[in-house]
Amino acid sequence: MAHPTAPRITGTFLDEITHDIPSQNWGVEEWRREFRLYRAIGIDTVIIIRAGYQNKCIFPARSLPDLLPVYEDLAKVFLDLAEENGLSLYFGTYDSGFHWHRGSWWREVEINRRFVDEVVERYGSHPAFRGWYLCHETSRNSSSIVELFRRIGGHCKAAKDLPVLISPFPEGDKQFGAGAFRLEDSLDHWDRIFAETRDVIDVCAFQDGQIHYQQLPAFLKGIADLGQRHGIRIWSNLETFDRDMPIKFPPADWRYLRFKMEAAATVAEKIITFEFPHFVSPYSCYPAARNLFRRYCEYCGFQDVLAGL
Repeated sequence: MAHPTAPRITGTFLDEITHDIPSQNWGVEEWRREFRLYRAIGIDTVIIIRAGYQNKCIFPARSLPDLLPVYEDLAKVFLDLAEENGLSLYFGTYDSGFHWHRGSWWREVEINRRFVDEVVERYGSHPAFRGWYLCHETSRNSSSIVELFRRIGGHCKAAKDLPVLISPFPEGDKQFGAGAFRLEDSLDHWDRIFAETRDVIDVCAFQDGQIHYQQLPAFLKGIADLGQRHGIRIWSNLETFDRDMPIKFPPADWRYLRFKMEAAATVAEKIITFEFPHFVSPYSCYPAARNLFRRYCEYCGFQDVLAGL
């Protein structure tokens, strides 16, 4: 049954570096079909989760060493399709998967400065380019994350002054077990991170899958209060994949996804997801995603979209 005031997903990450989920081997026409679907169901924002990772990139970047071959400029494809469908695109930065994990945060910053400059040189005038995404994910004030956020985020703003988004994760029981943070520990860490990066970060969208469902409302409320204190807008990153299964990663169970979505809607300005193409799209390589899409459309009242498939 449709719920007229149901919360809705209005943004999605795009993961085409295929770090820990499989490639769907989509070409331009498959992506065009997907972006048209976004326009039909009210998704107005797409976020490239990382434009480069290790020796892979979605465009033939001169600023990155030893790249694997890049056969198609997916950055331009995504920007053009976003413009075609009236969507805003947030451009993800580069993750070496190496320097910052070893404490050499300055090397991570150096390569990202060159990378960001090249992104602006190539795509800075594109009308769909509406924001930056800092792809270095963290759960706490460690791994020199403040230095990375300040210097990479600051350089993004200097190169092209647009909103900067981050999407960290809670240090929760599902991922960290007995070593997980208490709620007050997480909030203490993020109070400090926000205080030191508020001039270079505009939006924070916490991932929601690392803590148990019953803990989520209190966590979301605590982060929303910190955002208000520090002037950082709070979105929610609704994980549409399942962390409860022993395999990585199937589409989420609709019942729990609805719970997380309704919890987020009480505090978040916007609900985005990781990641619609794989885990919710009717065109996904996962059959269960197609069923999840039907449940989502029934809940939101998108019967006309279902009828058109």
